[in-house]
Amino acid sequence: MLNFLKEHWQSIGIIILYGITFLVAIKALLETRSTGKTLAYLLLLFFLPGIGVLVYLLIGVNRRVNRIYSRKWMSNVRLSERLQDYLRRENRQTLLEHSDLVTNKTGIARLLFRDSLSPLTPDNETVLLLNGEEKFPMMLDALKAAQHHIHLEYYIFEETGIGREVMDVLKMKAGQGVEVRFIYDDFGSNDINRRFLREMRKAGVEVFPFYRVKLLANRLNYRNHRKIVVIDGHTGFIGGINVADRYINDPAYRKKHKEKWPYWRDTHLCIKGQGVHTLQFLFMGDWNFCADSDLPITHEFFPDIPVSGKDLVQIAASGPDSERSSIMLSYLAAINQAQRSVYITTPYFIPNEAIYNALQQAALSGVDVRLLVPGISDSKLVNLGASSFYEDLLVCGVKIYRYQKGFVHAKTMVVDDNLSVVGTANMDIRSFDFNFEVNAFVYSREMNWKLSEAFLQDCLYAQQLDLEEWRDRGRWTRICEAVVRLFSPLS
Repeated sequence: MLNFLKEHWQSIGIIILYGITFLVAIKALLETRSTGKTLAYLLLLFFLPGIGVLVYLLIGVNRRVNRIYSRKWMSNVRLSERLQDYLRRENRQTLLEHSDLVTNKTGIARLLFRDSLSPLTPDNETVLLLNGEEKFPMMLDALKAAQHHIHLEYYIFEETGIGREVMDVLKMKAGQGVEVRFIYDDFGSNDINRRFLREMRKAGVEVFPFYRVKLLANRLNYRNHRKIVVIDGHTGFIGGINVADRYINDPAYRKKHKEKWPYWRDTHLCIKGQGVHTLQFLFMGDWNFCADSDLPITHEFFPDIPVSGKDLVQIAASGPDSERSSIMLSYLAAINQAQRSVYITTPYFIPNEAIYNALQQAALSGVDVRLLVPGISDSKLVNLGASSFYEDLLVCGVKIYRYQKGFVHAKTMVVDDNLSVVGTANMDIRSFDFNFEVNAFVYSREMNWKLSEAFLQDCLYAQQLDLEEWRDRGRWTRICEAVVRLFSPLS
C-alpha cells in the first residue's frame, strides 16, 4: 500500500484536488444567487482548481445565507418593529399629499418602503455639495454646533489634514458633554493607527471598526462603504466624499498638505429634516452591530423637526445583511420609470444584466440616457472591464462621456425633472451585492436642476465616445476587456 502511494502520489493528489474542487463547485451552485457570478466561480474553480478553491473560500462564501451579520440583522429588526406602524402611516400620507411632485415615480417610493421600511419624508432642506472644498466647511460648522450627539460612519478616514481637523472638533465636542460615536471601516481605513484611536477614546469619543478585518477571512470582501454623518438627529450628510485630503482641490490646501492626487470630482449632500431620521436608523443598526450595544430609540435621537424645506427625501440602503439588493432595485426602477432623461455619474461601471438591459431599453425607447465615467481612474482594471460594456450601449443610443479633468468619483443619478440620487453606491456588482451602501433619493425640481447642471458642466471636461472610433480600438484591447468582464462578477 505504501509503495502504491509512493508510486501514484501525483495522481492521488490530483484526484483529491479535483474532488475538493467538485464539492466547492456544488457549494457555489447552491449558495450563489447570481448566474453570472456562479459561472465566473465555476470557470475559476475548474481552470485553476487550487487557486480557485482558495479564492472562493476567501471571498465567495455567501454570508447573506450564512447570516454572519445575524447580530446586526436582528438589531435592525428590533428597531424596525418599534418604528413600523409609525413609518407606514407617514409614508402613505406623504405620497398622498405630494403626488404632484412624485408623479410617475411612486413605484420607486413604494418599492423602497416595502423592501426596506424606508419612508418618503417631507419638508426637508437639501444642499448640493460639490467636492471636498464645499463639503468640509459646512460639515465642520455643523459638528461644532452639535448639542446632544454626533454620529459618524466612514469607509475611508485618514488621520492627517482634514481628518485631524474633524477629529479635533469631535474631541472638543466630547469634552463639552456631547455624545460622539464614530464607525470606521477596518479595510478602507486601514491607515488609522492605535495611537490615534487611543487619543480619540481618551477624549471621550466612542470609536469602533465595522467588522474587524482578519487575515484569510472573507470579511475582506464585505466593506462598509457608507458615508453617514448625523448631528442631533436633524442634520445629516451623505454622498461619495470620504474624510481625506485628496477630496479637496483648493491649490493652497494641496500645496500645504503636499497632496499629489489628481483633481477629484465628487458629490455630497446635506439634509436637514425628517430624512435624517432614516440615516439615524441606519447608523444605529450599524453601531449596535459593531459596538455590541443597543442604542435606545429616544426623542433625543429622533427629535421633532420643524419644517425647514420642501424637498421629499427617501433613503435607500442595502448590504450583505439585506434580503435583496434595494440599491440595485431602486436604480433599476428609476431607469425603467424615466420618461425623458437619465443622467448617471459613476466611477466604477460594472452593471449586472438587469441594469445593463434597462439602460439599453431606455435609450431605445427615446429616453436621453447619458453616462459619465472616468477617463482617468484609480483602477485601470475596473476601467478595462467597464469599457467592455460601452459598445452595445452606444449602439442603442446611450451617450457615454469619459471625464478628463481628473478622477470623477461621484455617484449620482438625475431622472427627468423631479428625481435626484446622491449616495455611496457605484453602478457595479460590488456595490449591489457585497458592500454596505446608502443613497438619498430626493424629489425636488430645484435639486434636480442643480444636479443636472453639475452633470452637464462635468461633461464639458469629458470626451464623448464615438461609436465608429470606439469600434476601432484594437483586437488586443477587446480581448483584455472581455477577459476582465468575464470575471467582473467576482470584483
